[in-house]
Amino acid sequence: MSYSSALASIADSPLIRVRELKVQYAACEQAALFGIDFDIARGEIVGVLGESGSGKSTLALSILGLLPDDASIQGSIFFQEKPGEGCNERAEGQDLLQFDESRWRAVRGAKISMIFQEPGLSLSPVMRIGDQIAEVLRAHRHGKAKQCKERVEAILRQVRLVDAHRVYSAYPHQLSGGQLHRVAIAQALACRPALVIADEPTRSLDVSLQTEILNVLREVNREAGAALLFITHNPALLAGFADRVIVMYAGRIVEEGPVAQIFLRPLHPYTKALLQLAPSNSRHAIPADRRLPVIPGNLTQSDYLARGCVFESRCAARTTVCRNDSPSAVTTEESHRVSCFNYGN
Repeated sequence: MSYSSALASIADSPLIRVRELKVQYAACEQAALFGIDFDIARGEIVGVLGESGSGKSTLALSILGLLPDDASIQGSIFFQEKPGEGCNERAEGQDLLQFDESRWRAVRGAKISMIFQEPGLSLSPVMRIGDQIAEVLRAHRHGKAKQCKERVEAILRQVRLVDAHRVYSAYPHQLSGGQLHRVAIAQALACRPALVIADEPTRSLDVSLQTEILNVLREVNREAGAALLFITHNPALLAGFADRVIVMYAGRIVEEGPVAQIFLRPLHPYTKALLQLAPSNSRHAIPADRRLPVIPGNLTQSDYLARGCVFESRCAARTTVCRNDSPSAVTTEESHRVSCFNYGN
């Protein structure tokens, strides 16, 4: 097989392929996720953008098999760590939703890992940092204690913790917020996973620390080759960082495409509104009489249950058809799709 043919084969077999994913919690009348479809390529950085309650975290938990027992899930999540050949299971990947708990344990941490919003809360306060990262290695890899320690210190240096030996022996309360975020990244990378899911990993950090953590994640993506699913409510974090963005609203994907296309020419009214809310890089002060942009209204129970577009009640571009029918996804140009009757208006 030629080099170009090999590349085409890899492109045809994404790392993650989500199809018709629907999640519903027992306590909710409406679905938390509804008909989600998307792919993640190997080594790709994909941003998932949306307000709180849009379904971003539910999506992450679905891919990791961490939904609560009372949640029902339908659809498929095919995971293919290596490109397959021929018409068999390897060519399509394995459907994670068919896994039992023992198979999930073999995947979590080893092949798919997660960085949570508050890394300090996910670390044990009574264990040294190095021992906590080493536990992940011991759960999935075989090796001697000395080799394990060397591997942990190498990962700590990889995430820009230069004093790796001191950090290895430290307890969580002895580290700063920025250091704890780097430790969380190191723990997620311990077994060289194919996919890392980062759920609002910079939410509690100031702007300078956010930039540092994004730089660390970008370097990790380039050096380790791990794909990254980066979940955020802040569009500004994705500019110059992600390759592609998925915009979610009310458990649905309303727009998806390359970051440059969506930021320069957003098509869905909700995407446009989110981008207007992003912090401006202007050095000029905002006039006191200028009103800050907002998305009018709120997502309500009736919006979920309406037969039309779920964004209709908040949309400035709505027409009669939006109230009566639900829009399907339309591909407007290569790799750019949107679910809206009046996209671009």
